[in-house]
Amino acid sequence: MSFSTLGLAPELLRAVASRGYTEPTPVQSQAIPLVLAGRDLLAGAQTGTGKTAAFVLPMLQRLSTSHDRELAAAGRPRIRALILTPTRELAIQVEESVRVYGGGRRRSTAIYGGVGFGGQVAALRRGAEIVVATPGRLLDHARQGTIDLRSVEILVLDEADRMLDMGFIRDIRSVLALLPDRRQNLLFSATFSREIRGLAEGLLNSPASVQATPRNTPTALVRQVAHPVDRSRKRELLSHLVRSHAVDQALVFTRTKHGANKLAQQLWADGIATATIHGNRSQPQRLRALSDFKAGRVTLLIATEVAARGLDIEQLPHVVNYELPMVPSDYVHRIGRTGRAGVEGDAISLVCVDETPLLRDIERLLGAPIPSLVVAGFEPDPSIRPEPVRLRSAGGAGHGAAGRHHHAPRSRGASSGAFGGSRRGGGQRVGRPRRHEIPGSSIGNQAGRWSSLPGERKHR
Repeated sequence: MSFSTLGLAPELLRAVASRGYTEPTPVQSQAIPLVLAGRDLLAGAQTGTGKTAAFVLPMLQRLSTSHDRELAAAGRPRIRALILTPTRELAIQVEESVRVYGGGRRRSTAIYGGVGFGGQVAALRRGAEIVVATPGRLLDHARQGTIDLRSVEILVLDEADRMLDMGFIRDIRSVLALLPDRRQNLLFSATFSREIRGLAEGLLNSPASVQATPRNTPTALVRQVAHPVDRSRKRELLSHLVRSHAVDQALVFTRTKHGANKLAQQLWADGIATATIHGNRSQPQRLRALSDFKAGRVTLLIATEVAARGLDIEQLPHVVNYELPMVPSDYVHRIGRTGRAGVEGDAISLVCVDETPLLRDIERLLGAPIPSLVVAGFEPDPSIRPEPVRLRSAGGAGHGAAGRHHHAPRSRGASSGAFGGSRRGGGQRVGRPRRHEIPGSSIGNQAGRWSSLPGERKHR
């Protein structure tokens, strides 16, 4: 199937071709004809599946009507499409897609917090047909009378599950009260909780349904591996993986802001260029960090869970879980930042014995074990006693005796599949070492978690 079979206008097909895309992804091929037909839509699509183009392209085409000219004749353009996103980064990226695919034919603006109010008010006064916004800042504008949503024809809720996770349900309902009753509604979500289905029932009118990927499954383009390592040596192992070129550029996840800062300081001391994105960083600082990372000036971008939601980094080679997430489904969202647009990627988890229960929960969610690889020289100490995982700072050194135990992790063996194949060209690394060629690593021989080290007893 090609984009030309989906009913898109020639100018949109040219815009898609200019981005180098030739074949639509599953969510695009399913959703675009339905949106063009004016249907409400409930779409299950994870990050990295091409969902932004799945609603932006048909939305742009539906706005190109005779009604369009009538509105223009009445004065400055009115807001005809509203896209709600959970984070400022996603709002910026979606609005950029609107401009790229629209070729400058549609006025658009992004509305989000963390920056001054005046520039956004000026953009709205100049006229915008498409607004991409985070719920809180949008309501600030509504309360101050600087935005009029009474002409909205298309509403998109992007990453709706994330918005609910972040506590935006009341804000969303407040926004809905400002919109006209007659409109087209599109809801995109990676997961479908009871809350999401309840929201969809009250929002969508006889919706079509699209499920691009099975729920809670990572894309097949992501190779996953878990590196067992003592908590106190995680930072040292991460530095080793970078220096040995087992990891190129990577988005690194920690649980806390303090942990992100501490890890960044330690990695800079190791001579590795690092930047952070988290809630204590201002919007200009976050944009600078992302820009430096995309430009290759920074090797590792360290982010917390909330701050990383909505980040869209093309051809990201690696995602590193420096600490496993407390919620298993967050693992799927994290690793979905790589393995996108037909390009393979790697998801690497540094797992200490304390996190074994979290890894087990993630594997249950995925329905399959994550291959494990013990890096030579970083074998876990079998004398370390496990402790319950708490929301504390990351940063390899400095945890002292945290995590000491007398029992080795329950052994299920180790498997292959951690690394392999060659990387794409075009400035990216080529001829990537296969798993048995990784500098300073050893790999077990069975499926599951990691093998017992020499001298360890297996415990059940």
